[in-house]
Amino acid sequence: MVSSDQRRRQLAREKFERQQQRREQARKKAKQRNAIIAAALAVVLAAGGAAYAGVTLGGGDKNDSASSDASPSATPSPSESSKPEPAMSIDKKAKYSFALVTNEGDITIAMDAAKTPRTVNSFKSLADKGYFNGTKCHRLTTQGIFVLQCGDPKGDGTGGPGYTIPDENLTALGKAGADGTVTYPAGTVAMANTGQPNSGGSQFFLVYKDSKLPPTYTPFGTMDAKSLKAVEAVGKAGVEGGASDGAPKKAVTIEKATVPKV
Repeated sequence: MVSSDQRRRQLAREKFERQQQRREQARKKAKQRNAIIAAALAVVLAAGGAAYAGVTLGGGDKNDSASSDASPSATPSPSESSKPEPAMSIDKKAKYSFALVTNEGDITIAMDAAKTPRTVNSFKSLADKGYFNGTKCHRLTTQGIFVLQCGDPKGDGTGGPGYTIPDENLTALGKAGADGTVTYPAGTVAMANTGQPNSGGSQFFLVYKDSKLPPTYTPFGTMDAKSLKAVEAVGKAGVEGGASDGAPKKAVTIEKATVPKV
């Protein structure tokens, strides 16, 4: 027969074990939340000439943990942010294609001007001027979020067209969950920004695997299956030096970009 003293000790032990389990679950949730926050910061890119803020997602960090070493607080210099946004010249009710000819295969992105008219208009204006031709996709992330980032004429994350465009279509991917994120599905193409509202320029990112991010990046296009496969191959090749965030090992150059009406 179990004595009352033994029973109390047993209950105390069980209570302690439950507390330990709850603490462990809390630690795991905190770790996951921090990883998501760091991943979100990883796509805070320079736009409109703003200086780029580097964020480590692991791999390049000694402890292989998500951490941020800089803040996206820099702003465009007056000489780089004084241009006006292109005048509206597209058909707002039409559909367009952002067609990229790259050394790693063609990438075709469907765009709906009714949902993101100013984004589509800006990209068409830039493409018509040859802005993207000869530019490199300068950044790949392979941990936390899974994106290939392009659209910077400087190739280092600091370039932009000299103007910014407003955020659009931010509710398209649904309401943010308790962690403050939504899922950007594989195949999504969205605008990068400086971390501030309405700060998009010319940089954009191609999502090659479902990624959780705050709903603050304009989703303006969708890759077709063939295009997604090409970007997946770049992601699979990894980052230079074996890191999880940096220049893609399989370098991608946009040889020509056009935005035809479809």
